Amino acid sequence: MNKRKIAVVITARPSYSRVKTVLKAIQDHPQLELQLIVAASALLERYGSAVNYIEQDGFQIAAKVFNVLEGENLTAAAKTTGIGILELSTVFDNLVPDIVVTVADRFETMATAVSASYMNIPLAHIQGGEVTGNIDEKVRHAITKLADYHFTASENAKQRVIRLGENPDFVFNTGCPSIDIASDIADISPLPFDPYEKYGGVGAKPDLSNGYLVVMQHPVTTEYKDSRKHIEETLTAVAALNIPVLWFWPNVDAGADGTSTGIRSFRESNRLGHVHFFKNMEGGDFLILLNNAIGLIGNSSVGIRECAFLGVPVVNIGSRQHKRDRGYNVTDVGYDKEAILEAVQTIISNPRPQRSGVYGGGTAGKAIAAILSQTDLRFHKTITY
Repeated sequence: MNKRKIAVVITARPSYSRVKTVLKAIQDHPQLELQLIVAASALLERYGSAVNYIEQDGFQIAAKVFNVLEGENLTAAAKTTGIGILELSTVFDNLVPDIVVTVADRFETMATAVSASYMNIPLAHIQGGEVTGNIDEKVRHAITKLADYHFTASENAKQRVIRLGENPDFVFNTGCPSIDIASDIADISPLPFDPYEKYGGVGAKPDLSNGYLVVMQHPVTTEYKDSRKHIEETLTAVAALNIPVLWFWPNVDAGADGTSTGIRSFRESNRLGHVHFFKNMEGGDFLILLNNAIGLIGNSSVGIRECAFLGVPVVNIGSRQHKRDRGYNVTDVGYDKEAILEAVQTIISNPRPQRSGVYGGGTAGKAIAAILSQTDLRFHKTITY
């Protein structure tokens, strides 16, 4: 029997971390053939060259798609999506996959969904049904309506996908694949590697032995004109801390230029003797780093998902994760340096929060691969509303 060909499209650094265990499970499944496509910012050095980690992990890449248009603004994002549709359509035509898999809600994922849908290729969507209140939510729900199979990360997300009119027989609460990795590293302590030596980066190299904080803050697409002002509030708060801080570079979203420029300008005019900056880190190492941290500051979904499972305290800034399912670990604040500092002091002084299984228990990758191997191939929908 011929193996079913599963094309998975990775477009960004976080996307790879989200589905690494899915890729491994597909690769190991006797009835499936993995066709891995790497595109967009996952190929770019200035955003951490996620492609290097993909290759180091032993995955064979079937195709690379260079489609990111310079500019880091709304027009560039729209045009990048358009280029992605053109390029991915050619890739799908060459690879002839049985199912295409797209991940989450980044603007580049629209290109995957549109190309597969118009080419009558069954489309599977991981992490649909969530709400955040910004452009990501529009993208996520649009992909839900284009997709044929839905692998949600929580029960609330599953029910929301069904309420959007999707056939319940093809909506599966598998949990989030990133929790699979978090489950594997949950008991690794203390930090087993030197992040400065292993990952380089720039800035000070404070002693981490007495604790440290991690910062990861991305621009919000619907608020991109304020991205520099937003990051300066966080920078001012972090500058006032006397705790080592490990800061990670933002995603390639509209407003990223303002965020990046704000970071560079601030560190040129302020002494940050306790802050070190990284572009990227291998997914497992990053979760180990987080698990051994005092807490996370910023607006990354890793604070909502993996940190909930690990019980890592999070100071979640602004609107980017608005209305997402939460565990017990999140303190929400606005773009205000005083509020950020107050929340940091609270997580430092309080006990570590209880772990939560809201996003699953660590078996998503194998569950998704099993369903992909057995489900009927379909690229049309029966209306259920």
